[in-house]
Amino acid sequence: MPESVNPLIALDCVITAEQAGQRLDQVLAAHWSDYSRSRLTQWIRGGEITVDGETVKPSYAVQLGQQVCLRAEPQAHRPDQQAQAMTLTVLVDDPDLFVIDKPAGLVVHPGAGNPDQTLVNGLLHLDPGLAQLPRAGLIHRLDKDTSGCLVVARTDRAHRVLVEMMKDRLISRTYLALVWGEVIAGGTIEEPIGRHPSDRRRQVVRPDGREAITHYRVEQRFAKATLLRVQLETGRTHQIRVHLAHQRLPIIGDPVYGRRGAPGGLAPSQRECWQQFPRQALHAWRLELPHPLDASRQIEAQSPIPADFAALLEVLDAQ
Repeated sequence: MPESVNPLIALDCVITAEQAGQRLDQVLAAHWSDYSRSRLTQWIRGGEITVDGETVKPSYAVQLGQQVCLRAEPQAHRPDQQAQAMTLTVLVDDPDLFVIDKPAGLVVHPGAGNPDQTLVNGLLHLDPGLAQLPRAGLIHRLDKDTSGCLVVARTDRAHRVLVEMMKDRLISRTYLALVWGEVIAGGTIEEPIGRHPSDRRRQVVRPDGREAITHYRVEQRFAKATLLRVQLETGRTHQIRVHLAHQRLPIIGDPVYGRRGAPGGLAPSQRECWQQFPRQALHAWRLELPHPLDASRQIEAQSPIPADFAALLEVLDAQ
């Protein structure tokens, strides 16, 4: 994709009688709704937004007839968020959002040990305009070794709405999880989750944790294992992995919350497939949501089961 050059952001408005006396940041959040209030506040404090040519505070009370001007350069990329070419599968390509099919093994955000070649770097190459959005438009995340659907906002306004939709639980996320154990029926796990008291990399069920609700039902039964269809009502870190492990239904291949050895009674081919499976058997299968700027439109995306996951299911089904 050729490099895109973002022009100077230039907007003007004149304060009306209805707006007079209100805070500047409130007026602009309503008037220039394509931008979040936090972004507008940043521009006011940085002097990119002026009132009658003067810099003011976000709390400034505007007066009838005053002219408000915005002149801002698009934000530059952070050093660890450079665009990098990579093959990404786009399940939904809309002017306001993407739904990406994230492969297992791909880190979502740059960080310690993963300075580049992350999903964020690939998204910036796919659409350079995402550099203007927090986290390149990502409003949620998947663990490195979890595959499947991720929604990405492409405009500031869509980002703001999608973040609120996620908070209001209007985005339906359905996963497939292959667990050790023969599950008789579905159910709901409603247990608070917080950080492990001594291991900062882990999450645990704890009374003082944050609310976490996971629904699950049986999709397919195998000897010693069950494929579950899991739906998140909340979105805590490692929520599905922690909740299922808490129910003594650890996800196959989970290196953190799973079991150290396979259960007894497995056929040799099952045991070998389990030993060779490189990750947790968790896949973000479906994603459904109202379009952020047109609630009459429904966005639906489904990610095919990855080859390694499908092969594991085939071996278990053959026994």
